[in-house]
Formats: sequence, C-alpha cells, structure tokens
Amino acid sequence: MLSDSAAVEAGVVSDEDRMRAEFYRLLARFLTQPPTQSDLKFASGLEGGDTPVGKAVHAFARVAASTDVTTADDEYHTLFIGVGRGELLPFASYYLTGFLHEKPLARLRNDMATLGIAANPDATEPEDHAAAVLDMMAGLIDGAFGEPLTLDKQKQFYDAHVGCWMPLFFRDLEGASSSVLYAAMAQIGSRFLEIESAAFDMD
Repeated sequence: MLSDSAAVEAGVVSDEDRMRAEFYRLLARFLTQPPTQSDLKFASGLEGGDTPVGKAVHAFARVAASTDVTTADDEYHTLFIGVGRGELLPFASYYLTGFLHEKPLARLRNDMATLGIAANPDATEPEDHAAAVLDMMAGLIDGAFGEPLTLDKQKQFYDAHVGCWMPLFFRDLEGASSSVLYAAMAQIGSRFLEIESAAFDMD
C-alpha cells in the first residue's frame, strides 16, 4: 500500500515511502557503476524477510557476501559495457524502440524539465539509463528534488518511465548468461516493481 496523498502534499514522507525510495536507490547504486568493496559489504549486510522481495534481498546479500570486487567488476563490464557493447543495454529508448536516443529519452527529458530534475553533469550515459531513472523515482518519492510528489504524479512518472520497460529489463538481467550477482539483484528489482505496480493500480 502506498502513502496517503494528503501526507505527501503536506511534504511529509512516511517510513513506508522512505523504504520505497531506498529500494529504488539500492537498485540504482548497483547499476550506476561496477560495485566497490564498500558496495559489496553494504549488500552483504542487507536483511530480508519472508515476503518475496524479502527473500530476494536475502539471496542478494548471500551472493554479495561470496563475491569479490574483481569478479563483480568483471560481471558488470561483461553485462553492461563489453567490447563494443555489453550483453544488455539498460536504456528506456532501447527497450521501447530498439534504438538508443529515441523518443522515450526525449519524453523523459521533458518530464525532468517539468519536475525540476537536472541532468547529472558527470554522467556519461543518457538520462534514460536504468540507474538514472531509478534514482529519479526515489527522489520524487522522498523529495530529493523538492517537494515529494503526490501518488498520482508518482504513478504518472512510474508508468511513463519505469513500469513500461524496466520489469522486462530485470527479467533479462536475471537470465543473462554472465549474470550471477546481478541475477540476484534483478530478482529484487522484479519483485519490488511487481509490488509497486500492484500498489499503484490498487490506489
């Protein structure tokens, strides 16, 4: 269940919404760049639970605890960089059109301008990279870009830029031939977005 719209309008971020934002940022953290030793230590300390997403978190923590930074770096590069290109292209434009730098990127940039989200000047990838979009969603929930959005506006952004392609991306990531640590992380993404989609539809 998502937070009450009146509370969001008042600028109050509930514990539930802070947790939602943390999930988005966790996924963004591991998609932004190869994991550092600090990232792996952080992931190995995560605690799950008996829910589907909790079990996915527990599995990810277990895999992270047994993964060294060199192996994680190699996996990241094989999946997302490669020689010429990686196994996966984690961009909305590619997933929605089959090409990079297409209309989904233009629509995202328009919405970013409307919502007051500035592009990261240090980023080397276009803004429709999965990590960037996940980080934007987190900020819109907890107010990192100003006031937190109401649920209706969160849903608009989610439907336009997350739910329309990222569940497929996480399924592909889970099944990629080089994916081990990232297969476990992708399970978190899949289970979490299932909850988000269902909750938005219910609300």
